[in-house]
Amino acid sequence: MNSDPAVPDAPRLDGLLLPRHVAMIMDGNGRWARKRMLNRIRGHEKGADAVRTVVRTSRELGIPYLTLYAFSTENWERPETEIAALMMLLKRFLKSEQQEMLENGIRLNAVGQIDHLPADVRSTLEKVMMITQHNMGMLLNLALSYGGRAEIIRAVRDIVSKVQKNELDPEQITDDLIGDHLYTRGMPDPDLLIRTGGEMRVSNFLLWQIAYTEIFVTSTLWPDFSKEEYIGILRDFQKRERRFGKTGA
Repeated sequence: MNSDPAVPDAPRLDGLLLPRHVAMIMDGNGRWARKRMLNRIRGHEKGADAVRTVVRTSRELGIPYLTLYAFSTENWERPETEIAALMMLLKRFLKSEQQEMLENGIRLNAVGQIDHLPADVRSTLEKVMMITQHNMGMLLNLALSYGGRAEIIRAVRDIVSKVQKNELDPEQITDDLIGDHLYTRGMPDPDLLIRTGGEMRVSNFLLWQIAYTEIFVTSTLWPDFSKEEYIGILRDFQKRERRFGKTGA
């Protein structure tokens, strides 16, 4: 997919290339709280600190795109009290980080079924997106009410509708065309997917986009994820040979 021309190219660390686009599955808030005999909400509150750490570190290193899996379509099945607390924390986070995003050139974007969010949360989200829309240092994607299958179904329906209206010839359907109908239109696919919490699955996250993404799973629970571990994972990424189905030669 074509990248946003307003966002810089991939940065370097110790002379070696870093990923242009990092995606993260932030798992382990509940287990972190349970290990400490705390309410799950405390785990989510602590997890917000890790979000700040990752966003700040990414910006410091010059990584152009960061996508965080904040709330999935499946998360709506959680207890209502937990959902309400998550929405409250999201709203609080957006308000508290707005100024820092402005000062550090971070543009906020959201991918997913945003219309499913509570009206007050959606209003706050849209306000911060509007205020930061001209920032060009980094694009911060929050995946909210997001599901990879739902995203693909949405894209297929849009494409089928165009075919039925004779606006599109089926022979014109390519990888790029499908990509242009996804939430991540105009963004490069993730180079690196990090999952905390040790689970070995992608959890319906960016299913189309991660076809050739490098994956790193750490057993560290999300609230404990640190700047040092993040940089260590980025160094590991720098050692990998990305062949995209071809040979190393």
